[in-house]
Amino acid sequence: MLHLRMITPHALTDQVVELIDRTVGTTHLVVLTGAARDPAGDVVMCDVAREAADELLQEMRSLGIDESGSIAVEHIDLSISRRADMAEEEAPGEAADAVIWEQLAESTHEESTLTITYSVFLIVATMIAACGVVLDNAVLIVGAMAVGPEFGPLAGICTGLVQRAPRLTARSAVALLVGFAAAIVGTTVFSLAMDALGLFHESMLDDPRPNTSFIWQPDPFSFVVALLAGVVGMLSLTSAKSGALVGVAISVTTVPAAANAAVALSYGDLGQMWGSAIQLSLNLLGIVLSGSLTLLAWKLLWRTQRGRMIRPPGAPRRAAK
Repeated sequence: MLHLRMITPHALTDQVVELIDRTVGTTHLVVLTGAARDPAGDVVMCDVAREAADELLQEMRSLGIDESGSIAVEHIDLSISRRADMAEEEAPGEAADAVIWEQLAESTHEESTLTITYSVFLIVATMIAACGVVLDNAVLIVGAMAVGPEFGPLAGICTGLVQRAPRLTARSAVALLVGFAAAIVGTTVFSLAMDALGLFHESMLDDPRPNTSFIWQPDPFSFVVALLAGVVGMLSLTSAKSGALVGVAISVTTVPAAANAAVALSYGDLGQMWGSAIQLSLNLLGIVLSGSLTLLAWKLLWRTQRGRMIRPPGAPRRAAK
């Protein structure tokens, strides 16, 4: 269940209440007349099943509540209420399958903006991966993959493409490209510094590396894994399953490929650098492609449910099973 808190102009409060009452999966409606001060208006609160939340939010925005008032959404961890149970049973579909596009756009906006924190995470993750590729240490590679924040911009690109939001797509693409460029440059300098300290050596890059040689030797499986990771990654975002998202982060060779390209660049090994660049490109392309198709399929699927989200005038609420 989700909790909605809205500030509505008094002239629109009756329309908002009627809309909530006609939307399946809603309950616990509270209206506080004149309670809001900034902006002035009424406070309307209700709980709604996750399956019906997106439709209700879109209808609220069509009334202009986001412009003339405000809409806040909170996740309810526990609701002990028979009415809440009835509301969830009335809403079509399952909560785990529901996509709240406003929430997805907001979360990807935060994760797909080029910030100092994002850049530092990506640069440091690439440096850790550089140590992993030179030492042929799979543990360091997995750790670097888990630290890397690059899935945020990738998800932002997918969401922007499906939602036809060019600003989100462009901002995410800039964060992704500039972030990786900065990571490769920074890791190249890091590699040269480590070489000067005697901790890295060119022979370490040329030695057989059975645990990490796949990073700069792309094959069809690289693209297949990226496609699968894109599907799971987008599903983890839409269902808010962060554990699955961590699994996605350590499934694709993005940060390690950037790290290997940087180390190879520092030693002038154009063969490994080019192979790593292809590996990185295949992974990014695969995730964007499958992630976008996953969101598009989900959008089309839930579009078929829209007619079941609004209760006809005068129709009674469905009784609990």
